[in-house]
Amino acid sequence: MKNQLPHHQVYTRLKSSKTHGVGVFAIRPIKKGTRMFLGEKVKIVWLKESMIKKLSPEIKKLYDDFCLLKNGRLACPANFNQLAPGWYLNHSKKPSVSLDKKYNFFALRNIKKGEELTVDYTTYSEQPEPKNKQ
Repeated sequence: MKNQLPHHQVYTRLKSSKTHGVGVFAIRPIKKGTRMFLGEKVKIVWLKESMIKKLSPEIKKLYDDFCLLKNGRLACPANFNQLAPGWYLNHSKKPSVSLDKKYNFFALRNIKKGEELTVDYTTYSEQPEPKNKQ
């Protein structure tokens, strides 16, 4: 078996975004249909939305920014210190990336090197569309 360097099948990196704070950007061309973020193994936990209501605004913002909502439950990383690039995709009504039922991300079209990758949050979360994102 051939040893692979840590950048094998890595297509993106985090950078400052004009869309919103931090974004995910292509570091090489990405072909339509390419599965993104291979090797990302962040454990997901499902919490009742009511469990975060009394948290401080600063902590609650982590849940608002990084969790998705389905049937009154939040899907969150088991630990916010372990956020991988897929958690930083910004919202767009004209996304370049989508996801399947197992939450695997795929390129919807060819993506150019340097382009910010985006996803339509409304396709997989019941949270209202972000006001400050495209």
